[in-house]
Amino acid sequence: MIFQIKIYRNTIIDLIIPIGIVIVTGIISFIFDFKNYKQTYEYSGIELYLYSIMHYIIGFGFFVCSIFMLTNYYFADQNVKTESYKIIDRTWLPERVGKTGSKKQPVFTINYKGKRKELVFYSQYYNKMNSYKTVEFDIRKGFFGFDILKNKKLN
Repeated sequence: MIFQIKIYRNTIIDLIIPIGIVIVTGIISFIFDFKNYKQTYEYSGIELYLYSIMHYIIGFGFFVCSIFMLTNYYFADQNVKTESYKIIDRTWLPERVGKTGSKKQPVFTINYKGKRKELVFYSQYYNKMNSYKTVEFDIRKGFFGFDILKNKKLN
């Protein structure tokens, strides 16, 4: 799941699309395979429906969404164009509790073609995050048409 988060962070896609893929795939797999689930597990009543829908959404839904995101990312067009965008907001991700060496990661928000996109950078940029004014990156068109961001640079 971590690889999917990293790919999502570098893809311009509305959050509703991956969530929709997960839920629709889970519901479709529930409809087609519920009879087998009922025979395999010994749940009854509301537990049967609750556990089975959770299983299908988490198992099948995230699997199909991962394939969708990976296909868009790794089979992207090879044509690259470089663009620069003004930073409109700054924040950070907190340190991970209990993880040695974890540091705050800066998050810069840009307006990418009318959509707000948060870009997460490594912790080495945190101390000087207020001095950066623009973000420059390479853009490739993904397999399904969603833009992929590469080589992000702060200026």
